[in-house]
Amino acid sequence: MIDDAATEADMAYFAKLAKIVCDGLDACGYVYCPGDMMATNPQWRQKVAVWRDYFRRWVTTPDPMAQMLASVMFDLRPIGGTVGLYTGLQAEVLEMAAKNSIFVAHMVSNSLKHTPPLGLLRGFATIRSGEHKNHIDLKMNGVVPVVDLGRVYALIGQLPAANTRARLEAATEAGIISPSGARDLIEAYDLIAEVRLEHQARRVKAGERPDNFIAPSELSDFERSHLRDAFVVVRTMQSAVGSSRGART
Repeated sequence: MIDDAATEADMAYFAKLAKIVCDGLDACGYVYCPGDMMATNPQWRQKVAVWRDYFRRWVTTPDPMAQMLASVMFDLRPIGGTVGLYTGLQAEVLEMAAKNSIFVAHMVSNSLKHTPPLGLLRGFATIRSGEHKNHIDLKMNGVVPVVDLGRVYALIGQLPAANTRARLEAATEAGIISPSGARDLIEAYDLIAEVRLEHQARRVKAGERPDNFIAPSELSDFERSHLRDAFVVVRTMQSAVGSSRGART
């Protein structure tokens, strides 16, 4: 079979390529994944048959680790070579996963673990202690919740898109979410991402390492108001998918 055609020499080549790419990304600022979710890890440098078995086990046994791995690996996409190896696997996995109601429920639950940092009286719920006290995490509590929602919509609708914006647009066309819901979520996602990137750019210009933590006090009243509105949109969409398990919102 074509998915088993790789030789030992081929696998050795890809091991070297993976190291070159990952080392290069780290040098550019995309630091090594602390969870070792990289091609330098031989667990993720496998033939299609192995990947098919991975997904089958994750879907049929959706424990916390399986949920985490499935969430990340649903974002696989081809960048070269025989694209059919990927498209065939993806179609099979999406169909298998979407038909497993227990797995879908677990994925929905997993998508709700990271919530927007909203407090009372139109304020933000900042980190209470530690190095980032009085800051909010724009990645884990801003960008990630929208990414997770996109994954859930793609799973429910068996949508092949892997990019978050493309998933939200495809979910609209498929009737998974309403046009207004998708539009609000995309705009919220864009605003959160913009605030995050501008914050990181300021740190780089100041000679500091970019991170995802920002103090609300660093923002103008206008920026705080719009950022909070964006978080409200995300929380509303999370509530909808949590209560309806992906029904049209």
